[in-house]
Amino acid sequence: MCCVSLYDTVSIEFGVDKTSVVCNSHKVPEDDSNLAVIAANIFLKKLNKNEKIKIIIDKKIPVAAGLGGGSSNAASILSGLNHYYGNPFSPDELISIGLSIGADVPFFIFQKPALASGIGEKLEPYQKLEPFKILLIYPGFSVSTSDTYKNFNLGLTKCKKTLKKALLNEQTFEVDQHLCNDLETVTASRYPDIIKAKEVLMYYGAKGTLMSGSGPTVFGLFSDSGKAQKAQHIISKKNNNWELFRADMVI
Repeated sequence: MCCVSLYDTVSIEFGVDKTSVVCNSHKVPEDDSNLAVIAANIFLKKLNKNEKIKIIIDKKIPVAAGLGGGSSNAASILSGLNHYYGNPFSPDELISIGLSIGADVPFFIFQKPALASGIGEKLEPYQKLEPFKILLIYPGFSVSTSDTYKNFNLGLTKCKKTLKKALLNEQTFEVDQHLCNDLETVTASRYPDIIKAKEVLMYYGAKGTLMSGSGPTVFGLFSDSGKAQKAQHIISKKNNNWELFRADMVI
């Protein structure tokens, strides 16, 4: 797992009457189901604080796109509150709190490229990534993570056979060997745009492509920013329904 430089901005206001959340995207719930609100409530309860906060989310990451937007916002709330209150919880304790919110939250607290196992909570630093330039294609529709997993056939997994953690620890990340996502077979079979996005990224210079998480966002790895920028310019002109984002790997 690796962070990229596409992010939401999360702000916290203190001294309010009720914990709430507002967001500039109508697709984000502004109630107690929002992961950022859940994170705040859990943190403040564990700290025995009766504080109420207002959370403001400036959304840049597409919603339900397989990019961990909600999880990263929850992690930001936990980290921000922990800093504000003088770091009462250790990093491991904060990760444990994050896991109670969602499987991806610990990684966004960890904030380093990692080999993730378990359900995503067992994280080992990974320092052998090249600084690829990333071009993300969001096809313009959302995918339900729970539906993807419901349709996932565990017996057909292939990534575990090719991605051995011991081998990854010993070698540099290789695009042609290590790009694998078993969930892609589920989502791509229902949404042909995912295959199309991968094809156009490869055609315009990506060294490798893959669907992110449960999708539908697809990313391409480029050797330099010039190639990624050129690909973005051409692809965006030909596909008006797609949103494209250039980003750096945060390594």
